[in-house]
Amino acid sequence: MRQWSLADLAERSGVSRAMLSKIERDEASPTAELLVRIAAAFGMTLSSLIALAEVSAGGLLLRAEDQRRWTDPGTGYVRRHITPPSPDGLELIHVRLPPGQEVNFPAGVYGVSSEMIWLLSGRLKFTDGDTVIDMLAGDCYRMGAAPAARRYHAPGPQPAIYVVALVARRG
Repeated sequence: MRQWSLADLAERSGVSRAMLSKIERDEASPTAELLVRIAAAFGMTLSSLIALAEVSAGGLLLRAEDQRRWTDPGTGYVRRHITPPSPDGLELIHVRLPPGQEVNFPAGVYGVSSEMIWLLSGRLKFTDGDTVIDMLAGDCYRMGAAPAARRYHAPGPQPAIYVVALVARRG
């Protein structure tokens, strides 16, 4: 990838050298918030970072059993990358956020892609910068173009199950 030291990555991501070292040695399971900061330091989406860490099935069909899954140990948030590799940078991510849980991503991690959220079931209180959207099943929201801090919260009583569609911005 890049020839950065842990200190370089720590400075660029805002994640401590000690935590990065534990993650590297598989002594700690990073949260979604930490991984997204690391991905942003590399100018990547979280999905792209996870894909680098796992073997890609390749091809035009990505079978359900081969779709990459990742679970945030802190919240139980489950993220499943459902699309095969795409030359146009399109990614679809299926997410299950347990009731009462939230994940927060700082503004600095956005700007590498355009994104939309489609809520399949449950309820999602989504914060996009200063805008709070109370989403119900079937609702679809296009995120603002300007990078902003974002918060996903599943107020319950059911989990929020949604799809995030991302298209990499060409720069």
